Amino acid sequence: MLMFFMEEKLRSRIKELEAYRYRDVIELEDILVKESGNEIPNPEVPTDFSDFRREKVGMFWSGWDSYLWLHILASFPEEWKGKRILGLFDFGKTGGGGNSGFESLLYLDGKPYQGVDSNHQEVFFDGDTVGKTLGLTFRLWSGLEGGGVPKVQEHRIKRAALAWLDEKTDDLYYLGKMILDTYRELGDEESSRHEIMKALNDAFLKIDWSRPGSGGFYASVEEADDFLNEAIDSMDKESAVTVNCVGHTHIDLAWLWRLKHTREKASRSFSTVFRLMDMFGEYKFLQTQPQIYEYIKQDFPEIFAEIKKRVKEGRWEADGAMWVEADCNLTSGESLTCQILIGSKFVKEEFGKDMEFLWLPDVFGYSWALPQILKKSGINTFMTTKISWNEFNRMPHDTFMWKGMDGSEVLTHFITTPDADYSVSPWYYTYNGMLTPYTVKGVWKNYNDKNINKEVLISFGYGDGGGGVNREALEQRRRMDKIPGLPHVKTTTAGDYFRKLQETVKDTKEYLHKWDGELYLEYHRGTYTSHAYNKKMNRKLEFLYREAEWLTAMAAAKTGGIETAEQEALTEGGKIILRHQFHDIIPGSSILQVYEDSKTEYAKAREIAEQVESNAFSALVDQKENTWTVLNNAGWAMNCLAAIPEGRDGVFKTETGEVLKSQREGDITYVEVNRVPAMAGKVICFEEGSAQGESTVFQVSENRIETPFYEMELNEAGQFTRIYDKENDREVIAEGERANVLQVFEDKPFEFDAWNIDIFYQEKMREVTDLVSAEIAENGCLKAVLRLKWNYMDSEIQQDITLYRNDRRIDFVTYVNWKETHQLLKASFPVDIRASEARYDIQYGNVKRPNNWNTSWEMAKFETVAHRFADMSERDYGVSILNDCKYGHDIKENRMRITLLKSAINPDYKQDQGEHFFTYSLLPHRGDFIEGETAKEAYALNQPVKVLPGEWKSSGHSFISFSTDKVELDAVKRSEDGKYLVVRFHEYAGSRQKVKVCPGFEYVSFCESDLMERPIEEEREAGEILMEIKPYEIKTLLFSLN
Repeated sequence: MLMFFMEEKLRSRIKELEAYRYRDVIELEDILVKESGNEIPNPEVPTDFSDFRREKVGMFWSGWDSYLWLHILASFPEEWKGKRILGLFDFGKTGGGGNSGFESLLYLDGKPYQGVDSNHQEVFFDGDTVGKTLGLTFRLWSGLEGGGVPKVQEHRIKRAALAWLDEKTDDLYYLGKMILDTYRELGDEESSRHEIMKALNDAFLKIDWSRPGSGGFYASVEEADDFLNEAIDSMDKESAVTVNCVGHTHIDLAWLWRLKHTREKASRSFSTVFRLMDMFGEYKFLQTQPQIYEYIKQDFPEIFAEIKKRVKEGRWEADGAMWVEADCNLTSGESLTCQILIGSKFVKEEFGKDMEFLWLPDVFGYSWALPQILKKSGINTFMTTKISWNEFNRMPHDTFMWKGMDGSEVLTHFITTPDADYSVSPWYYTYNGMLTPYTVKGVWKNYNDKNINKEVLISFGYGDGGGGVNREALEQRRRMDKIPGLPHVKTTTAGDYFRKLQETVKDTKEYLHKWDGELYLEYHRGTYTSHAYNKKMNRKLEFLYREAEWLTAMAAAKTGGIETAEQEALTEGGKIILRHQFHDIIPGSSILQVYEDSKTEYAKAREIAEQVESNAFSALVDQKENTWTVLNNAGWAMNCLAAIPEGRDGVFKTETGEVLKSQREGDITYVEVNRVPAMAGKVICFEEGSAQGESTVFQVSENRIETPFYEMELNEAGQFTRIYDKENDREVIAEGERANVLQVFEDKPFEFDAWNIDIFYQEKMREVTDLVSAEIAENGCLKAVLRLKWNYMDSEIQQDITLYRNDRRIDFVTYVNWKETHQLLKASFPVDIRASEARYDIQYGNVKRPNNWNTSWEMAKFETVAHRFADMSERDYGVSILNDCKYGHDIKENRMRITLLKSAINPDYKQDQGEHFFTYSLLPHRGDFIEGETAKEAYALNQPVKVLPGEWKSSGHSFISFSTDKVELDAVKRSEDGKYLVVRFHEYAGSRQKVKVCPGFEYVSFCESDLMERPIEEEREAGEILMEIKPYEIKTLLFSLN
């Protein structure tokens, strides 16, 4: 065969045959065009074309986020009756994955008909179009540049044509192409390799190429096609392996385009699905993310109605669990729960089905809290592909049980499809699979659990920016399913596949591997830090909405009934938070315009919550002059320093007349308020007059400060050279080291600028040492503030180092005006602690990670994620770093660092430029993080007490409390169905607890529920609520109030 160049010859013949599939081609030369506005995703389709300009096919067009209406009159010949009629349209260049460039939507009779782009140039029409002239109206989008500085996109209207499809030629083309590609994938020792190649060559020898396109030519093609099909059908196809294929289009909610563009991308992609379903009865399609469905329902009601029809047919699958495919590193536990709760509710209400699996193919790491969240949401299966992008280590299994930190287990499956591009390493699996012999062989070859399971899954279709499946993929699947040497290639739904996989692992006698720990992605570590503003707003809004839900529920419970709580408004506002938790928005890996939009949306979300709180306060607080309520929304009592907007001289007292310590700074008076009950307000009163003077407890001399807790020394650069803990007789800083050193690293990763921090970043480091001023800004009886200002290159940094009389916390209240690029800012604390692990706050608990590089698995975690704190402790002493909006940390040996800013230039070329406000804290403490009350201090930093003018109507009375402070209260809200008061809490100390739940409200009955607010037991009458809770377990209670 090699002697006669058979493979090369056949590849050339198949390529030549491709164009002859389209017969009696009519080139459409005349077009009408008009520039279109871009304000809304589904504008009124024009019917009057008098103001359109006449152009010819071949014209160039360009723009940046620009739209062009294009109208063509297409006449379909009568003699094409009974033929498969199609249009061929080439209007521009679509970037890989739909990530940049041209897209368009064809409208027929004013309604969306099909998406047209570089990967979807065929449009098939119904047979009743023959003998008619139709107006084809396209809305063309120029697209964007795919990240970076905006760049005009240039396109050309290359072709508009009508034709009919010669089905025998089309069949021979696809069957021949698949046989030749299969030949390439099979080993020389496989007999089927030679059998299929001989059949292919013999078939193509039957084609008469003397007059291509003639009647004789097509007759010979038909003969060749019949011969080849008979030859292949006569061969035995023996394979124990089945490749299950589910059509899909991965649509990033925002990334290299804005949210508004996603609404349009979905309309194009979904319209194409309908056309393909009309042609391929076996085609089944999965679409996740109810947020996209809601967009379609609002913008394209006719498309949404068709989706509902296809769902009923069982051909369109709406699943995936979450409202959006959310980041699982930065999103809080309660937000992850809400993603599933709101997503499941929408799918149940609109499509009448329950969510079955979590589909997160492209998320940058997976929290150890997820198995419990899934199990308590009624979801038993989890799927991803992204973990294959690990930088150093390969996950050992692709089908296994994932065990969560509470002991919950969920079946986990990795799709192992290689990229269809041979130049891309098969190490990297894809969720945008192509159906080729290489991929259907490769998905099985890559799969690590062949002894357990003989069926694998491919998610196929163009994606990231949508587009989805095209006819080529569906035609190729049909041919591959019959070709010997390949696995069986069948269509399925993801739900069917996962249900069968559950049965397979249940029945297997083989050992099913179990992974007990987080699924850390060894890549994209910069997403813990990129785009600081969004991460800050997400954190602040998560806490604000938690508080607003409690307040409106409490007001409703006290004034009428839980059903009157304004949960609907908070759910709608909460959707803003949820959609910006999408895995390319909150990680900081989208273009500039996405973040401009998010600022507007975040402001709207805050306005909604603040209005709900204001409404609640009117029912909970009586206006009273010189009276203030200090509101604690934690699940434990708090001692606090309340900032009262009062600038007059005088004293503050409790309701019982106890005089409170206070310190006035301008128009703010800081008042020490102790024992504020859990979930309650405490009233304090102001009496104008002479203030009770009390001397400072902070001793300050040159380069030295002494507080009730510490002796501290600083050098000329403003760095701590000593922090001595007087109470515990411990040096906090390691000998010879300096703490709160602001370090700046050169941050130029190989690729994925905003996503990645590469391990070699540590090779080049500068310290911020240009201290331009240092002053004591405050020095009173309750707190002192040391204000330091530095210059660094073109940037400015200011810190108010805040020290307290009755709190061990040292706060670094920081302002940065950042003007650098490709530089990574960290704060370093080398502490005098010997420990081989550090503890990190995550969703619904915490995780321990080694702080050494003993193996490649530990080394890979050179940058990790934590929410509110990271802690390193010996048995009797430890140090925590707290923060109010940061996530990136690295702890190696005894050096604790928190990552503050990352300044990439792609996709957002202005990322993190400008002003930043944030606080991180150092907390030396006795014992471990539990004895040191790290979690409580971190909570107080993130959710300080709220000060309200007026008198709390139930002063000192907890709305709900617990018998132990080792559980954290996560939610008090009205249930989504309006029937119950929901109370959710979790154990965070890693110990088994007996917990007494103490409601401070009247109720009739209660029961335990899952996270979807569905009862899991019969309701019990009001009475003592005593529960056992396991380490890191989440508990949810439903209370019936009337």
